[in-house]
Amino acid sequence: MSKPEISFKVGAVRACVFRNMVAQGGKMVPLPKVILEVRYKDKTGKWNGTNSLSLNDIPKAILALQKAFEYLTQHKEPESSESPSPNSQ
Repeated sequence: MSKPEISFKVGAVRACVFRNMVAQGGKMVPLPKVILEVRYKDKTGKWNGTNSLSLNDIPKAILALQKAFEYLTQHKEPESSESPSPNSQ
């Protein structure tokens, strides 16, 4: 999987912004996508991710998704690799 453009972390919940390039009208345009993941340690201490939310994860997911939405509405075009990337939160 490619590296996200930016990630927003609230507790164990993370919303990662990606831009997939798709053909539209004969040219390639970026299609923004957000992946939501909850990180946790299993019984062996290994880190894993899931998209299943507990009751306590829901407000964190809402906040992380809101931050991703705000970012995408303010940054219509992908961040160029030459400019400094925004700090993950």
